[in-house]
Amino acid sequence: MVNLFDSALERLNLAAKAIDLDKDLLNILSNPQRILEVNLSLKKDSGELQMIKGYRVQYNNFLGPYKGGLRYHPDVDMDEVKTLAFLMMVKNALVGVPFGGGKGGLQIDPKKYSEKELERLTRQFTRELSPNIGPEIDVPAPDMNTNSKIMDWISDEYSKISGKKISAVVTGKSVKNGGSMGREGATGMGGFFVLEQLIKKLGMKKPLSVAIQGFGNVGSNIAAILHDNGYRIVALSDIKGGIYDAKEVGFNIDLVRVCRLEKGMLAGCYCIGSVCDLAPKNDGVITNEELLELPVDILIPAAMENVITEKNAKNIRAKIVLEMANGPTTAEADNILNKKGIIIVPDVLANSGGVTVSYFEWYQNIHEESWSLEKVNDKLKEKMEKAFEEVWIIHKEKKVTLRIAAFILALKRLSEKTNID
Repeated sequence: MVNLFDSALERLNLAAKAIDLDKDLLNILSNPQRILEVNLSLKKDSGELQMIKGYRVQYNNFLGPYKGGLRYHPDVDMDEVKTLAFLMMVKNALVGVPFGGGKGGLQIDPKKYSEKELERLTRQFTRELSPNIGPEIDVPAPDMNTNSKIMDWISDEYSKISGKKISAVVTGKSVKNGGSMGREGATGMGGFFVLEQLIKKLGMKKPLSVAIQGFGNVGSNIAAILHDNGYRIVALSDIKGGIYDAKEVGFNIDLVRVCRLEKGMLAGCYCIGSVCDLAPKNDGVITNEELLELPVDILIPAAMENVITEKNAKNIRAKIVLEMANGPTTAEADNILNKKGIIIVPDVLANSGGVTVSYFEWYQNIHEESWSLEKVNDKLKEKMEKAFEEVWIIHKEKKVTLRIAAFILALKRLSEKTNID
């Protein structure tokens, strides 16, 4: 079993070695500053009492308030949350927003709870966290299986506790409750901006074939953006399986999204041109595992951690892996893909569009501003292209992978703000 945190620290150590980072600073950055663990008691609609574990890891605040999402998933545990909080520290430093790293979650399957139960649970979680969160302390956001409605509940509950409206306690809220235009699609849009810069550097020409594992918020949004910008989306998958267009015409993503909402799965959403049909039996239906090994130009893991491992890395045939999920590639797989010449755009760069627009939302709340979608996307494009260029320069100058270059850039920014007593 791959230990997520150990893999993250292995990459940290490689970057630290490349720039001869101060050993005391490395030691500090290898450990979270604060770990919060709570036990919540939920009275279900049936009257049954259920105990639920909740976590919040506040990893580092050298650059500003802790910042990172809250996820609701049955596999949430301390190792996962600690690792993701660490990656948020790296991501925020890399992209140049004034936040530290944080992450949290509840160990539940939200599909098994009513909306009223989820609201009661979220508000109780907020009350437990309230002494340790706030606009200048720790600013949560949506993550896996959480959304703007849940962020609205947190904002409302925290405001009740505080005795006044405090919108900036969370980001990813609905627009009517202080959310930012463009936040929902920001992660996908940021990944698109980075990918566009990379293919320019590599001299690759469109149309390019793309396979995307995961069709939630991030996967479906980047699929739509790429489709609208001349890429051919030839394979898609969700938790129930996937579809593959072996002829590489490319799926009509607008139709696929509508179809999936109606049917609840991708299997019956083989939408080519203006027609949706069942996928061809021989080569149209694929598993999540098979999708990863397709001969495409760009592979986008946009679902779970550790899907590319040393067991399947040798079978990966894409030219580029754009990591839109957090931690989809293990350290061992990293080494295999690098030796094969496959370019990996690391998660801390590829999916940092979400936290960048979260920063924009926090800023708007603090300053009582409201930006247009055009302004948000223009500022996001500027941030993502700048971060990519800085990472690319380090990648070339130090002859390291894009992942290690991204870590180096983050470490440099963290070291500039560190005072070791």
